Amino acid sequence: MSSPDTITIPAHLLPTDGRFGAGPSKVRAEQLSALVATGTTYLGTSHRQATVRDKVAEVRDGLNSLFNLPDGYEVLLGNGGTTCFWDAATFHLISQRSQHLTFGEFSSKFATCAKEAPHLGDPRVISSEVGTHPVAVSDDSVDLYAMTHNETSTGVMMPIERPADASGLVAVDATSAAGGLLVNPSQFDCYYFAPQKSFSSDGGLWIAICSPAAIERIETLASSGRWTPAFFDLKIALDNSRLNQTYNTPALATIHLLASQIQWMNYQGGLKFSAGRSARSAEILYTWAEASDFAAPFVANPRERSNVVGTIDLHDDVDAALIAKILRANGVLDTEPYRKLGRNQLRIAMFPSIDPEDVASLCACINYVVGNL
Repeated sequence: MSSPDTITIPAHLLPTDGRFGAGPSKVRAEQLSALVATGTTYLGTSHRQATVRDKVAEVRDGLNSLFNLPDGYEVLLGNGGTTCFWDAATFHLISQRSQHLTFGEFSSKFATCAKEAPHLGDPRVISSEVGTHPVAVSDDSVDLYAMTHNETSTGVMMPIERPADASGLVAVDATSAAGGLLVNPSQFDCYYFAPQKSFSSDGGLWIAICSPAAIERIETLASSGRWTPAFFDLKIALDNSRLNQTYNTPALATIHLLASQIQWMNYQGGLKFSAGRSARSAEILYTWAEASDFAAPFVANPRERSNVVGTIDLHDDVDAALIAKILRANGVLDTEPYRKLGRNQLRIAMFPSIDPEDVASLCACINYVVGNL
């Protein structure tokens, strides 16, 4: 038995890159090199001029290719991240009432925004126990169905499908899913996310892929006289995005890192490639956990286990917090569970930038630590 302070994981077991955080996520070295190479001509220049606007256009065109968007779909960008977008959606995506599927910390936050908006009717909320996901129900009283492709807090993913016979918009929080999970654009009207997960960039920016129906909703509500703060005005975001810029100054490094990641994904084979890497990592992680005598996947239904954020419960006699602490001391970072879930577990990101072989190495490191405690 070893003291936790003296456990040194052998070098041959360690992953090549020890970053497994659920966001901000691992940034590939090639992205940093590309940013450095343009440092004197890109950083520190005006976001209203061609140098930066061309990079924004690269992001928008790249996402169009990555998701194989149908004609009429547009890519919008704005500052503030997903949290900002939830507030913006209460002004210019929800007309009167929304339905929300809630099954964790983040999926519940948009429902709270809608409930607190004084100009909207109380949302219809369908919830399920953590570790599972609910299913949308067609409802003529709602004009927007709010779904979450991947619940980052619990490691549950759900298929994105329009409710049968539903006429409302389908808006999907894809913050930790976009780029790492497959999706059919015909099944959504607004697929929104931030770049600090699968896209290996920094936070503070939101991206929304909008269908013609979502664009029409934005324009209709903007012309309705509904008061909207400019920062949350999706019509302003739409107009600026069509000019390949944001309403207010963005973080230029964030946009550059995002563009590099999209380029890498498309060059390697598109969404099939990037989602495939995450799927391979998930296969490795869950196979290890199921075979372990001290660990098990938190999500019981294999079809609902996330390919991008894995949650692994540990037996009561194995202290997950201590395991994460020892891993961190050995350069294996950010495996701690989501704090509000309060479980004895590890949470492991498996975004496309993370090499599946590094996930296998992480499993070996956990085995080594537990075996030496």
